[in-house]
Amino acid sequence: MKDSMLVTKTPLRISFCGGGSDLPSYYERFGGHVVSSTIDKYVYLVLERSFHTEMTSLKYSVLENVKSTDDIKHPIFRECLKMYGIKGVDICSLADIPSGTGMGSSGSFTVSLVNLLRAYLGYPSDKELLAEKACEIEMDILKEPVGKQDQYAASYGGLNYYHFKKDGTVEVEPLQLSADLKDKLNSRLSLFYVGGERKASDILKEQSRISEKRDADQKKMCSFALQLRDDLRSGNIDSLGRLLDESWKLKKGLAAGISGDTIDRVYEIGMENGAIGGKLLGAGGAGFMLFYSDEKDRAGLKAALKGFREVPFKFENSGSQVVFDDRI
Repeated sequence: MKDSMLVTKTPLRISFCGGGSDLPSYYERFGGHVVSSTIDKYVYLVLERSFHTEMTSLKYSVLENVKSTDDIKHPIFRECLKMYGIKGVDICSLADIPSGTGMGSSGSFTVSLVNLLRAYLGYPSDKELLAEKACEIEMDILKEPVGKQDQYAASYGGLNYYHFKKDGTVEVEPLQLSADLKDKLNSRLSLFYVGGERKASDILKEQSRISEKRDADQKKMCSFALQLRDDLRSGNIDSLGRLLDESWKLKKGLAAGISGDTIDRVYEIGMENGAIGGKLLGAGGAGFMLFYSDEKDRAGLKAALKGFREVPFKFENSGSQVVFDDRI
């Protein structure tokens, strides 16, 4: 195989309603429902043939140089490279947002890597295949206590309703808003970094434990996702603010560590300064707080939270892509 370079670009996501129902401990019993959107913050992976063909070099937060794939410490790199029988390559990982901050970075990374390796081998890929292969790596092989929404969001891209069926299959329904309405929705959302990083699996392990109260709260959160889907279909974007608020109040009770004093205070400040609703993204404990407000209140909201970094973003629609391949 001649020398080559490939680059994949895969979006991160913000989840609005229904998060947690994509865990198999829940959807295998009741079915899950999530509404989320990808945004213009990305995971990038760059691959080229290694000059030293017997070595595999991986660059992420650390540098790994190995002769045997089995010696790779990064579990997702290790299992993906083993799955596709690839060695003798250099792969570098970059991201717009730190990992462990609630935007589905692990799922985006896995989807991006599967897309990269399949493209390198010349294998065809569609969105469902990329999502399912990423789920297989994280959930079946590595036994991580994660759900399916991050991998599907990263692969498909866009603003979507996801139905996680009891048999493990996933229905993806794009929510087709007009360009004007989508811009209005985007302009009413604000994202603030409240700090910290955490391993989502620590919280998700507890959230996966079955209890009647947890099931009842999760069912209510699924009903919010279904309501939001219907409201967005009809053009009622303002319902998102109220549903975010109601969802966040329920979510905090699903597992210890989802919220905390700093997070509660940030939310309180936001709600006192123009926010209609909001939530901490991801499993909880750290990361980014999302708020919904009227456009006229955004400046006051930002001023009240001036101690926290605002991260502007826009919706994106493409999902995971191979954006450079010098063999073509």
